[in-house]
Amino acid sequence: MFDTLAIAQQLAAGGVARDQAEVIAKAIHDGVEQGDHVTSDQFKAGLAEVRTEITALDARLAAMETRLTWRIIGGVAAVGALLRFLA
Repeated sequence: MFDTLAIAQQLAAGGVARDQAEVIAKAIHDGVEQGDHVTSDQFKAGLAEVRTEITALDARLAAMETRLTWRIIGGVAAVGALLRFLA
């Protein structure tokens, strides 16, 4: 339960004008009531999905790093061979 009166009182105690505090508390209440609510299980499932995606991205990045490393090594070897040929 969202206690708009308590929020308005806290805002007023913090120096917000009483009428503004009531409007702010009402707006917060309306936002909470209209918002999508996620259960703990839904949150955990979503978090697991994000972790799976991060793991897959990590694996793809590792593969890309390996390919890039071999391309750099090949490029350095090619430049070395070209320099030997030109010398």
